[in-house]
Amino acid sequence: MKSTQTENALIEISDLCFSYGERAILKGIELKVPRGSIVAILGASGCGKSTLLHLLGGQLKPTRGLVKVAGEVVNELDDGGLYRLRKKMGMMFQVGGLFSDMSVYDNLAFPIRENTDLPEELIHDLVLMKLHAVGLRGVHRMMPNDLSGGMARRVALARAIALDPMLIMYDEPFAGLDPISLNVIANLIRRLNDALGVTSVVVTYDVTESLKVVDYVYFINDGVIAAEGPAADMLLTDDPFVRQFVDAKPDGPIAFQYPHLPFERELGLTPRGS
Repeated sequence: MKSTQTENALIEISDLCFSYGERAILKGIELKVPRGSIVAILGASGCGKSTLLHLLGGQLKPTRGLVKVAGEVVNELDDGGLYRLRKKMGMMFQVGGLFSDMSVYDNLAFPIRENTDLPEELIHDLVLMKLHAVGLRGVHRMMPNDLSGGMARRVALARAIALDPMLIMYDEPFAGLDPISLNVIANLIRRLNDALGVTSVVVTYDVTESLKVVDYVYFINDGVIAAEGPAADMLLTDDPFVRQFVDAKPDGPIAFQYPHLPFERELGLTPRGS
């Protein structure tokens, strides 16, 4: 996979560092995403997975390093260049991100109307086609609040592919879903990626579901890539970090407690024996 990544990479990230103030989040990320593949970015909450998506989309700029998409260095683009690149990207937000005061139809039509000069008749056909792809053509007149959580997530997926992007980014697409809806969304991600010939980056902490549908996996811990490999290999590896995730073990390289001062010191007490 690594040789393929190098030869045919849509995304190349090199020595990527980012901090919120003095708090370092990413400390030298190195990864590549081949065209046409689905790559998962896994890690515990707060490890910088969503931050990585913001850096890919240009909402944030790295402290150091390189973020390259389709041969363009994202963090070096001006506003015009960034706008053109973003039109080639689709995004499925963590909570769906649908406009609550717009119908399902208008939610999908919105990015098409904003970014193209297509006539309304053609937009109508495109919206219904995208909804049909996720099995929801019959809900186009409904409002987002009338949808179940799983249906809303599928509508968000349809909107992410509205402009036929080259890259789709998914921020926690499985969060808060029941097992049936979760399985439906996972299968849709795989099926649409292959049918449309796009490249997908899935940011999630749901190891079990993501390993069923992705091609390659990167694990982030303490700001760096802690492990990586084909999804099938991750199920068999003896790497303690990966095993803690795959087996959902409470004890392992990932500590439950956030770094802190000794408890006695926090309470203003003197430790025994000191």
